[in-house]
Amino acid sequence: MRPDVVVIGAGIIGAACAQALHARGLTVLVVDRHGPASGTSAAGEGNVLVSDKEPGPELELALASRELWPELAADAEWEEKGGLVVATTGDSAQPLRDFAARQRAAGVDARELTAAEALAREPHLNPELTAAVHYPRDAQLNPVKATRALLRGIAVTRAEVSTTDGRSVTTSGGVIRCGAVVNATGPWARGFGVNVLPRRGVVLVTTPIPGAIRHKVYDADYVGAVASGDADLQTSGVVESTRAGTVLIGSSRQRKGFDDTIESEVLRALARRAIALFPMLTNVPVMRAYGGFRPYAPDHLPIIGADPRTPGLWHATGHEGAGVGLAPATGRLLAQLLTGETPLVDPHPFRVDRPEVMV
Repeated sequence: MRPDVVVIGAGIIGAACAQALHARGLTVLVVDRHGPASGTSAAGEGNVLVSDKEPGPELELALASRELWPELAADAEWEEKGGLVVATTGDSAQPLRDFAARQRAAGVDARELTAAEALAREPHLNPELTAAVHYPRDAQLNPVKATRALLRGIAVTRAEVSTTDGRSVTTSGGVIRCGAVVNATGPWARGFGVNVLPRRGVVLVTTPIPGAIRHKVYDADYVGAVASGDADLQTSGVVESTRAGTVLIGSSRQRKGFDDTIESEVLRALARRAIALFPMLTNVPVMRAYGGFRPYAPDHLPIIGADPRTPGLWHATGHEGAGVGLAPATGRLLAQLLTGETPLVDPHPFRVDRPEVMV
């Protein structure tokens, strides 16, 4: 049967688009060369964050997604653990407080804590912290399980897509004709006409220490690293536990193409950052490290909407490290635009014909 929409890419963004289109009665076929959550979505920490976004379009999208996720993530290890952002130097304390104040003005629940209050929430934190902000709405889920849950009841086929004209896709298994095509290929989206580049990230995984870390905790310079366009290695301290008790340690950002080499320099930098937040991690063994490629757009905004050059072609990509958190609202926004509904957020900032995005 000829599908109404072919979604290229079975990661979290493609799955969310497929789910939202399917919920509107459209027949959807998802095509991916390796299958669900086999790329970027499997290489992240599963964060659903509002704490790391400046007021503006991306924060609006994040807040909308945060409202949608609990119902969609019932089978995906959903945890409303909250986030704790910490300054460990005098220079970073006031910028953290100022950032939280701007977010509060935009509707984010951002609660300043004293050092004693922060240590009551996270007893193993470095006691020399200079400022802390608690974000009750930050959450975490299992991105692989979430992707599969979103794709439940939707056809997925494994094939390599080479080209599309918006009304068909040419794959390694033949040509599939359809009514529309959604490019949700993450860091590989440049092959379909938008300026998205891979930005490498690495995560360390420790042996289990159940209950030792209760929130997602990161140092205040993480926000600056997310917003930076620097191609050189950047690291910041990001620490959180999983249900199994292992601790995930990030965060690194590096533009180096699709080179997937895990470098000892990066691992050492991540370990140092994590120990600065939680000194007790000094003696906790690391079991493994893994990495992935975030889809980086030069202006740091997702790309969501119709391609003005190719009728029938739509894009949903460029979310960098925020794809999990932004997925439900992205899928719903794209489906609303495609079907002519009133969009849940202003789509203009995410349009495809931005100068930084068109290639």
